[in-house]
Amino acid sequence: MANLKRNMIELIKNPEEVIKGGEPEFDKYWTSPFIPLDVTLEAVDFAEKLENGEITGSESILEMADFVAQKIFNGQFTKDDIRQRLHAPDAIDELQSQIFFVARGEQSDATKKFLEKKR
Repeated sequence: MANLKRNMIELIKNPEEVIKGGEPEFDKYWTSPFIPLDVTLEAVDFAEKLENGEITGSESILEMADFVAQKIFNGQFTKDDIRQRLHAPDAIDELQSQIFFVARGEQSDATKKFLEKKR
């Protein structure tokens, strides 16, 4: 258990400025080094729904956003932060990758690269 995996998500810090043409700044959030099995079980259920095409519509996506914010990142931000600060073209893929990280231990390439630089 010495190799506890973590994952990261980046949210735009200054969305109003970026909308007006400014340069984006990002806040990086990290998962806890320890994620309880209960959270993994919920993530597995989400992953199964994703793979079966059962997550459709805004309500399901917001449920996924809430799970990511509250359970995976322990309330460091809210689903409303995700709604307003996660870049739309990447949002669904990002939420799915966070769920697959917990369900399967799959870290994103960006997280792997960032961690390699830190070592």
